[in-house]
Amino acid sequence: MTSPQQIEIPPPSPDDVLYEKRETFAVITLNRPVVLNAINWSIQRRLWWALGERKDDDVKAVILTSNGRAFSAGGDIQSTPPPDKDPTPSGMQINLKIWEMQKPVIAAVRGYAVGQGHELAGMCDMTVASEDAVFGELQIRHSFGPPILVTPFLTGIKQAKEILMLGERISAQDALRLGIVNRVVPADELLSTAEDMARKMAALPQKTVRSNKLLVNRVYELAGFHQALAYRRPHHRRHPGHNRRGTGPPPQGPPRTGLGGIPGLARRELHTTPVGVHAVHGCAGKQGNSPGAPGARPRKRRRGARPCATP
Repeated sequence: MTSPQQIEIPPPSPDDVLYEKRETFAVITLNRPVVLNAINWSIQRRLWWALGERKDDDVKAVILTSNGRAFSAGGDIQSTPPPDKDPTPSGMQINLKIWEMQKPVIAAVRGYAVGQGHELAGMCDMTVASEDAVFGELQIRHSFGPPILVTPFLTGIKQAKEILMLGERISAQDALRLGIVNRVVPADELLSTAEDMARKMAALPQKTVRSNKLLVNRVYELAGFHQALAYRRPHHRRHPGHNRRGTGPPPQGPPRTGLGGIPGLARRELHTTPVGVHAVHGCAGKQGNSPGAPGARPRKRRRGARPCATP
């Protein structure tokens, strides 16, 4: 029995995340409006399943949105543990599933997208916000760091520090200025705008659309994207290649092929980095010397090492 001041919170339900196929795209909807779509184990399991439906060849793009007056208010701090022992994917695994899937994902954000909601929207390939949308990394108010360190890759260094160190709410227009979102539209045009973007991408050559997504991701991976996400793991500096998807068991599936999941783009094939390139592809350096940093002492060529033609 609840008092008039209390709101009855519905129990976890299979309808906490909805999946609908429309034309050439799919719409995934967070559906816990009573609690502002706060993320709990139920949403995590069902969102993981819904993202898995991307394997449908008729679906060329995915829209991630919500019911109610918020995209997501972040993690559900009042969530109870699941009643079974079935595995629950972590927030890191869900975010990286969006990052690594080939099909583009568009976030359509209304109302609050703070904490984990901010990061979930930020991890999508494109983000459309309604004029009433509010973003922010508010965890610092509760002495927490960001669960998913994606903000520095969305904004510049000064803006990232402002967002993470002040913990302020960010309006839709400020989010557009900071690079957190792609477009700001009236609330009644939010979903139609996202659908138009999905249709445009669906009409383009799919091989190129998917390749371009992976190529952009590859740039950020080379800049240390996975290592930055692993900041919560104290031993990640000693084992940089171990479980780089985050804490907990990694998702099941084939191993990554090359950087950014693009076949053939193995590390040994990168010959263009001006500093440290010879160490990357395993040669002895030009005329036996590694370029190293300016002013570094040249080192002798290893016995049997091949010379390198890279300038």
